[in-house]
Amino acid sequence: MPGRIAQTFIDELLARADIIELIGNRVPLKKAGHEYKACCPFHDEKTPSFWVSPVKQFYHCFGCGAHGTVITFLMEFDRLPFPEAIEELAGRLGLSVQFEDDGMGCAARSGASGQASAAQADSTRALYELMARVAEHFRGQLARSERARAYAAQRGLSAEIIERFAIGYAPDSWNELLRRIGGDERAQRELAAAGLVIERERDASEAAGRDGASRYYDRFRDRLMFPIRDTRGRVIAFGGRVMGPGEPKYLNSPETSLFHKGKELYGFYETRLARQSLTRLLVVEGYMDTVRLHQHGIAYAVATLGTATTPDHVRRAFRHVSELVFSFDGDRAGRAAAWRALQNVLPEVRAGREVRFLFLPDGEDPDSLVGREGGERFEARLAAAVPLSEYLIEQLAAQTDIAHADGKARFIALARPLLEKLEAGVYRELLLERIAAALQVPAPRLQQWLAGAPVTDAIITARRNAADNRTRQARQRGPGAGRGSLVTQAVSLLLHFPQAATSIPAGQRQALERIEQPAGSVLRELLAQQAAQPAASLAQTLERWRERPEYRRLCELAAATPLVSDAGAAARELCEAIQRLLDGELRRRLERLIEKARAQGLDEQEKLELQSLTVDQRAGALPSARASAAPR
Repeated sequence: MPGRIAQTFIDELLARADIIELIGNRVPLKKAGHEYKACCPFHDEKTPSFWVSPVKQFYHCFGCGAHGTVITFLMEFDRLPFPEAIEELAGRLGLSVQFEDDGMGCAARSGASGQASAAQADSTRALYELMARVAEHFRGQLARSERARAYAAQRGLSAEIIERFAIGYAPDSWNELLRRIGGDERAQRELAAAGLVIERERDASEAAGRDGASRYYDRFRDRLMFPIRDTRGRVIAFGGRVMGPGEPKYLNSPETSLFHKGKELYGFYETRLARQSLTRLLVVEGYMDTVRLHQHGIAYAVATLGTATTPDHVRRAFRHVSELVFSFDGDRAGRAAAWRALQNVLPEVRAGREVRFLFLPDGEDPDSLVGREGGERFEARLAAAVPLSEYLIEQLAAQTDIAHADGKARFIALARPLLEKLEAGVYRELLLERIAAALQVPAPRLQQWLAGAPVTDAIITARRNAADNRTRQARQRGPGAGRGSLVTQAVSLLLHFPQAATSIPAGQRQALERIEQPAGSVLRELLAQQAAQPAASLAQTLERWRERPEYRRLCELAAATPLVSDAGAAARELCEAIQRLLDGELRRRLERLIEKARAQGLDEQEKLELQSLTVDQRAGALPSARASAAPR
């Protein structure tokens, strides 16, 4: 299997791609000075606020905040995952995707390994084409089956929703699909690889072979068929619902090279088609639940596929929305499923993301309830969905008696492994405060108990001092006040004018290791990247950070107006900003040495360093320190 897509290849794609041409084929762009503008394709507006820069190879909407490179646009507008956006762009440019070759550099699809990759790609393409043919076959069977159409009508499915979700029917036959599509041995092997037919037991298979019959039989028989589609709308699997008595009620495709049920969400493709701008997903448990909710206007419903909610489901959902609502039956099984979902969602919860739980009346599921109440009343229930924090506390409190010390201790013991799943940050701190309030204990004491170690006065003082230092650093601004810190200015200059990095000598890059400001590591890495593999554009620089936590902040700086208007001025500003950073760090080092000398004395190496810095200061090579002279 190929590895990660090579960064050098991504750089080449961005160098060859024309963002104006690609976006212009989808959105009517109008030239405005050196840039282009249009009404944003990602939200409704009448006045253009969507701007595309051919120089930056970057787009930004001042209305909704959408921004990115040509790759991001393909991902958002064409609803493609990152690898498929790369393949799409490469195909347009007539290029073969190149991959990292196990740390040995970049390997194109060539030679023996390339032939294997090409063969695998051909096999995958053939499976996609097969799944499309099978989906059409099932749709045709539904059109011909009066009984299946009657069942769909009885379940309240409209002709429009059947068409939208490409619902079909698998006839009550052991070999209808084999007869229609499995005409030769190769086709039968492909059907088996797609999970659509099952190989008979060996003895029966051999006997069937002697009798001239197939060694396979159809997996789906006499079932209403729900195609499962990926984000590009390609059929990757099926779910079949029995139309009368029988078990299992729902039968899913097995795991295949195309389908991994722990990662897919049924209805996600249809949801993205229905809504350009998504902020919320409603996660339910069944195919029929999803389809009926969409039919009643709740076109942001998706379903897990015969499995509990997994971390992969949650991560995938949060890449597209900031709010998840899980809907479960109100019975014991529904509550158990909700608790499993809570545990899997905790590692992905943080500030800016919201998770809630909607429990339905006993005996109801989303399908039956929305059919009886209608979409508006069902959606009104969402306003009463329980926030994750309240549900967690409610469930733990139900297992303990928090009116007494023993119950509180038991509550904390149950909460500890759950809270450990949460990422450190604002959300975790707020949840701790909410739990402390429920237990009627001070929040610092609760943190002490959860940590299992004493919180001393010295630790509290150190934490307070650290917070104070962060506040002071945030308020410090140099001569470029109003443009962010010196580090932020330098990073912005490198983003907009990456060639300016050549003006920074290697010695200064090494000296930047002493910079302790939060964004200092980003500045150092940007300079190192430019030295090792120069980027020619802002877009190339950004794509190197796509999977990094700093990516969003870099995009914000990329969307801002650059500090200067040409590369020469950028190089001068960058040199000046870095020199100020280094001067400031040396000044702080001088001050620390002076304070240490006064308080406890210096060793010989520190004395030599202090002497050198003092000489530099007196010679005017350093800004003034607070002390006018060094102690003897």
